[in-house]
Amino acid sequence: MRRIKLVEDTVSQEDLSKLSSWLETGPRLTKSSLTSEFEENWSEWLGCKHSVFVNSGSSANLGIIYGLIVTNKLKNKKIVYPCLSWVTTVSPAIQLGLEPILCDADKETLGLDLLHLEIIFREQQPSALMLVHALGFPNQLEKIIRLCEKYDVVLLEDSCETVGSTYNGIKTGNFGFASSFSTYFGHHFSTIEGGLICTNDTDFYNVLKSIRSHGWSRDLDPSVQTELQKKHGIDDFRNLYTFYYPGFNLRSTDLQAFLGIDQIKKLDNICMKRNKNYKLYHSLIENNFWKIKDEKFEFVSNFAYPIIHPERDKIVKSLTDGGVECRPLIAGNMGKQPFFVERYGERNYPFADVIHDFGIYLPNHPYLTAEEIVYICDIVNQHTKEKL
Repeated sequence: MRRIKLVEDTVSQEDLSKLSSWLETGPRLTKSSLTSEFEENWSEWLGCKHSVFVNSGSSANLGIIYGLIVTNKLKNKKIVYPCLSWVTTVSPAIQLGLEPILCDADKETLGLDLLHLEIIFREQQPSALMLVHALGFPNQLEKIIRLCEKYDVVLLEDSCETVGSTYNGIKTGNFGFASSFSTYFGHHFSTIEGGLICTNDTDFYNVLKSIRSHGWSRDLDPSVQTELQKKHGIDDFRNLYTFYYPGFNLRSTDLQAFLGIDQIKKLDNICMKRNKNYKLYHSLIENNFWKIKDEKFEFVSNFAYPIIHPERDKIVKSLTDGGVECRPLIAGNMGKQPFFVERYGERNYPFADVIHDFGIYLPNHPYLTAEEIVYICDIVNQHTKEKL
C-alpha cells in the first residue's frame, strides 16, 4: 500500500554528508560564529534588522514574552492569543504570571475574528496581541495593525507556520514588534530543532541575546557591554560571569546553524513548491461545508491544506485506509484544551469550536507530487462534495 507522509524533513542526505565532513574538522559545536552567520543570513532573507537563534520555536515565543516583561513594555498582564494556535504560543503567558485571553477564528482566513478582537481590545484593554498565521495564511494585517494602534496594543507574530507567505509584498514576520519562527523537523526548513526571534528594535534585540544566555552580556556588542558595566560598576574580570537579567539557557548550537545556513539557500524553492501544492489542492477539493477563501491572500507558503467538515471521522478513516497521514487542524481550539479549561473554565468560541470538532489538515511538503495530491483529493471529495 502506498504511504503519503504528513511531513518530510528538508535536511537531505547531501546536507548530512556535508555536516559529517564538517564535523571531521573538529569545529566548535556549541553556539559560536556560525550561529551569528546563520542569524545574519536569515535576517537578510526575511527582510528584518535582527534575528536571535534559539533552541526551538517554543523558546522563541517564551523569549519574546519574557523580553517584553523585563523591558517593561506591557501596560498590564493581559495578552490576546488566537484560539487556533499552539500550546507553546499561549503557555508563556501562563508560565510567566500573565493572563491569556483567547480570540475566536475568522471563517474565511483561519486568522483572528476581527469583530471579536475589537470587543476584547475595547473591554479588556490588553497589553499585547500574539497573532498566529495559521498554516501559512496571513491574517488581515492592515486592519489588525490599525486596531493595535487604536487601542495601544503591542503586536507580535507567531510565524512558525508561515515562512515565506507575503502580505502587500512583505513577508510575514515583519509586521509586529517581534516575531517567532520554528526550524523544527517538518516545518518549512529544518535545523533538526531550533527557532528564531526577529525584531527591528535594537535595544530589544540586545536584551533577547542576553536572556538567551543566562542574562550575561558577553554576546552583546562591546559598546553595549561597556554601558552595562559602567551602569552597574562591573570590571572586565567579573563581567564574563555577571548576570544583568534573570535569564534562561535558550541557546542553539553551531551544528544546527551549519545546517540552517544551507537550508536558507533552498527556501525560495521550498516556498514556491508549497504554494504550487496549495494551489492544486484548492483547485481540486470540493467542499460544500467550508473552504478557505483563497482570494483573501497574496502568496501562501502553505504549511498544510485545511479541511473542515462534519464527516471528519469518515474522511480520516478513508485517508488512513488509503495510506495518507493526516491530523487535527493544528491542535484545534486552545480554549478546549485541558490546560486552559482547568484554569479558566469552558467558554464558547463559535468558529474555533467548529474547527476543533471537524478540522483536519492534509499533507504539504516540498516532496509531495501532483499525482499524490490528486489521489488525496479524490479520497476527500468522496465525503465533502455532497450538499449537507
